Amino acid sequence: MSSIFSHAPDPSQDDGRQASDPLEPVVNTVLVPGPVARAFAGFTDHTHLWWPLEMHGVYGAGSYVEFEENLILETADDGRTSIWGTLDDWQPPLSFHATWHPGSTALWSTELLVAFRAVGSGTEVRVFHDGWEGAEDPLATRQEYVEAWPLILDRFARFMGAGESEDEASPGGFS
Repeated sequence: MSSIFSHAPDPSQDDGRQASDPLEPVVNTVLVPGPVARAFAGFTDHTHLWWPLEMHGVYGAGSYVEFEENLILETADDGRTSIWGTLDDWQPPLSFHATWHPGSTALWSTELLVAFRAVGSGTEVRVFHDGWEGAEDPLATRQEYVEAWPLILDRFARFMGAGESEDEASPGGFS
């Protein structure tokens, strides 16, 4: 029983995870101009135009990444393919959830949730990356994404026209 005067956490309600848990989710947010549906389409239909494959792809620059049916798939110039993940909850234009394992097998997957929310005249895109226990090397994999997601989302924001004045942005935001 805890004292009504104590603000200390009740140890009987411990969920097993500490605030400093090294395997806590990686959460990154970016704000892009335009409505939610446009941001969702930019992220899922035009991924091949902005994803930094030279740094964060299986086959490197020149390959092609796309959301195809229930898969996130990268295709190399020579036709080889790598499944990055399997979509298991598709809620356009608000969110999608997928297993995530670029360059690995589905046996070693993490979980990815990307949510889109209207904020003023723009859209907040929030990436929740979790399930590190499912990675082959959980701590190293998590650290890679701690560093990668800000760069990936910055590339997406620039593609969507963030940081440009309205008259500099290309029509539709897909350059």
